[in-house]
Amino acid sequence: MLRYVAGLDGGGTKTAVSIADETGRIVHTFRSGALNFNGQDEESIGNSLQSIFAEIARVCGSIDHCVQVCVGTAGVSNPTVRLRLEAMVRATGYQHGLWITGDQETALWGAHGRPYGIILIAGTGSICYGKNDSGLTHRAGGCGYLIDDEGSGYSIGRDLISALVRAQDGRLPETLITRLVYEQLGVSSLQQIIGFVYDKGTNKKDIAALAPILSDACLQGDTAALHIASKSAQSLLELAEPVVEQLMMQQASLAMAGSVLLENTYVQRAFVDMLKQRYPKLNCITPQNDASTGAVLMALDQLQ
Repeated sequence: MLRYVAGLDGGGTKTAVSIADETGRIVHTFRSGALNFNGQDEESIGNSLQSIFAEIARVCGSIDHCVQVCVGTAGVSNPTVRLRLEAMVRATGYQHGLWITGDQETALWGAHGRPYGIILIAGTGSICYGKNDSGLTHRAGGCGYLIDDEGSGYSIGRDLISALVRAQDGRLPETLITRLVYEQLGVSSLQQIIGFVYDKGTNKKDIAALAPILSDACLQGDTAALHIASKSAQSLLELAEPVVEQLMMQQASLAMAGSVLLENTYVQRAFVDMLKQRYPKLNCITPQNDASTGAVLMALDQLQ
C-alpha cells in the first residue's frame, strides 16, 4: 500500500496544503481557511481543519493512508496553542504521525530544500530565522506589528500614510504617495485617511495592502518613497545580521521570501546591496519551494 504525507502552511489569511506520496512526489495541492489562533476564532479553525483533512482523505483514498502530517503556523511557541491545535487535528479523525512547528521552520525547509540555511520573510510581517549545520537556531523579529515587524508590508503601509500626513501639513515636500494612497483607498481628504486608520474595522492587513504603492512611487523617482524603500531595506538587514552572526553563517545562503522582498525591486535591490557590503560571501537566493512543500519535506524526514 502506498503511503502519503501532507504539509500544511497555516497563514493568517489562508492555509496552503501539499500532499506527497512516500517517494516525495507531490500529488495534490490546495488551499483552505486560516489556522492562525492570533487572528481566527477556534470554530473557524476547526472548520478549516475538518475541510483540510476531508480533502487529504479523499486524495489518499483513506485518512489512514496518510501516515505523517506536518503543520507549520504562527503562534505555536505558545504551548497552549500547540495543544489546542493538536486536539483539533485529532478531532478530524486523523490519528497518525503529527508534527506541529513554527511557520518559519517550514518556510526554511521549503526555501533551501534542506533543514539548514537562513530565511528572511518580509510579507505582512517580518522575521529572520536560521539554522546552521550543527543544528543551532536563531530568530530575529516576528514579534507582531504593535512592537516589531520593521521592513514588512505593514510598516511600509504605515510609513506611506505617515509620509502623506507630513506632506499634507508641510513637514515634507509634496509627494506622489498622497495621490496614490487616496486613489487606492477611494478617499479625498486627510480626515478620511485618519478615519480609515483609526476605524476599529481596519486591521494590519488593510494597512499592509498599501505597500505595493511604494513600487509605483519609487519608479517615478519620488524622494519620500525612495527614502521608505531604503529604510525598509535597512530594517531587514538589521533582522538578518544577528542571525548570521549568532550562527556563524557569513558564508551560507539566505533565502528572501514574502511580497516585500520578492515584488518590490527597490527594497530587494537595496537590501541585497547592503547585505553584500556587510557579508560579501553570503549568497542571496529566492526560495526553491513554498512553505507547504517545506512542511512535506519535514513530514518525509520523520518517516526516515
